Amino acid sequence: MSWDGVEEIASAVRAPRRRAVEVVAEALERIGRADPKLCAFLEVWGEEALRRADAVDARVAAGEPLPLAGVPIAVKGRRGTAAAGPLLAAGCVAVGATSVPGPGTPWQTWGLGAYGRTVNPWRADRTPGGSSAGSAVAVAAGLVPLATGSDGAGSVRIPAAWCGVVGLKITAGRLPSPDCTGLAAPGVLTRTAVDATAWWRVMSGRPAPAETPVTFPVAAVWSAGLGFATPDPEPIDLARAAVGRLVDAGVVRLVRPSPPLRLLDPAAAWLALRTPGADPADAHRVRAGNDARLAALFARTPLLLTPTAPTAPHGHDGPGDVYSTALTWAFNVSGHPALSLPAGFGADGCPAGLQLVAAHGGEEVLLAVARETERRGVAG
Repeated sequence: MSWDGVEEIASAVRAPRRRAVEVVAEALERIGRADPKLCAFLEVWGEEALRRADAVDARVAAGEPLPLAGVPIAVKGRRGTAAAGPLLAAGCVAVGATSVPGPGTPWQTWGLGAYGRTVNPWRADRTPGGSSAGSAVAVAAGLVPLATGSDGAGSVRIPAAWCGVVGLKITAGRLPSPDCTGLAAPGVLTRTAVDATAWWRVMSGRPAPAETPVTFPVAAVWSAGLGFATPDPEPIDLARAAVGRLVDAGVVRLVRPSPPLRLLDPAAAWLALRTPGADPADAHRVRAGNDARLAALFARTPLLLTPTAPTAPHGHDGPGDVYSTALTWAFNVSGHPALSLPAGFGADGCPAGLQLVAAHGGEEVLLAVARETERRGVAG
């Protein structure tokens, strides 16, 4: 079961062909039916959500032009509404708080909801990824059309890849974040790039441009491992096949960088930035080195393409020895915006993702490429 796009929902509520109360009641019914098995939610705010929806209907009746009137959303964690202020002001209705890793869990690709561990909607014996676990599941399973996330090492992009949805992490510093290290940035999980764009328009306060700022095909560089990582063959093959479809459809044009892109492994730098009292010298060295290499790349080429995650979704017993963040956290250290697009399915029946990375402030490029991919029917 799936939703209309968020703009279609809002248009129907503004018309008003539908009432926000009806739309939100439908979301709550879906959650009540599916969440005991999926465990995507920590809390569901049924009565409160219906009251908020009624207030949205009153605002519409009073003539208030709400761009996302009546759109039911889920927010990451119990304090997720703190970051959702612009969405609520635009007419969205928060229906609940989504699951995040449980206490005492040393790995973040996991979630613990009110009913138990959060499961991947494609295979219940696999994790959905995290830490925005419940948000990805809620969107992938059609419980809500949009859910918020935050991304400090891949926490939006990895669950987006493993649940088969779109996940956007924005440029560090463009929107407020409670993370004092500067690694975490707000993000969103949606079914489509069009819906992610609607989120970005509201959160950034930028109206839709009269025309796309991107000319197709967009020059892009492909990298299977960024010069330091060794992903499993299948995620590489799925992402590379997705790139091939984009090339064939005229969305991107692959170019070879000179010299080839070889980033420094960000693992030690990321851990140093996260560890109180750690010596920041290594982090500064890695950040400076990678910043210079990425600046040189993006000075010539608008887009970098990689697999999103280095492995398929793992089981609920843990990720093993491979960091699921291997291909994502470099761009938390560097602060670049990145987006995960669905890239097809592996032999285990679970989705994989293609990661798009742009220059600082390049959210519009990422979203335009993702929208064009969907428009031309070549999304995974």
